[in-house]
Amino acid sequence: MGWGSAGGDGAAVTNSVGMRLVLVPAGEFRMGSAAGEDGRHEDEMRHVVRLTRGFRIGAMEVTQRQWEAVMGVQSPGKVKGLDLPVTGVGWADAVRFCSKLSEKEGHRYRLPTEAEWEMACRAGSDGAFSGGAADEVAWHVGNSGEAPHPVGGLRPNAWGLHDMHGNAMEWCADWYAERLGREATVDPAGPAQGEARVARGGSFRHTARAARSAARQAITPSYQYDHVGFRVVMECE
Repeated sequence: MGWGSAGGDGAAVTNSVGMRLVLVPAGEFRMGSAAGEDGRHEDEMRHVVRLTRGFRIGAMEVTQRQWEAVMGVQSPGKVKGLDLPVTGVGWADAVRFCSKLSEKEGHRYRLPTEAEWEMACRAGSDGAFSGGAADEVAWHVGNSGEAPHPVGGLRPNAWGLHDMHGNAMEWCADWYAERLGREATVDPAGPAQGEARVARGGSFRHTARAARSAARQAITPSYQYDHVGFRVVMECE
């Protein structure tokens, strides 16, 4: 399997609003958590996932500065700061941002699928946290002061991605599935319909356990929480 697939800053591009987008190559990884992982939930069934197409993903969460540059309005979250992650956005708000960014840049931007998100988060690793211990890579309730922090302030993972753990929880494209299953899958995109969308990565209001690589959250897509934001994928041409 493609544990050694190389992504990272060497293959990064930067767009007109200052987003650095890191290449994640096609490959395989083990999605979900090991049976003995601390904090594991039953919806994290471990299975092999193959992604047949590479993609570029934001090295950092979308910031309030980038939101305002693309949307032309002030960021909606209560805590203001241009270098803080944008929060207080529902799932449809994040999708609209991607649509406007696509028009601006001439490339297709979208939310990552849940599988793409986890592959990027793991960056070839197989444990609970990628890039270091929880306090080294994640702003969580134990070290954040229960407030968001400027993006990129903690250690990145092996592919140069920051804040995959903690800071703002991140919307994914998929409807939430209660069971991922244990069979190998190719390019999974979640159920065709549902009531909640998947959010990943935990946040400054969650425990470190909720920021693990495999941790999953189901959120009603219309909810606009002040700890939930997103990062974008740019499709490779």
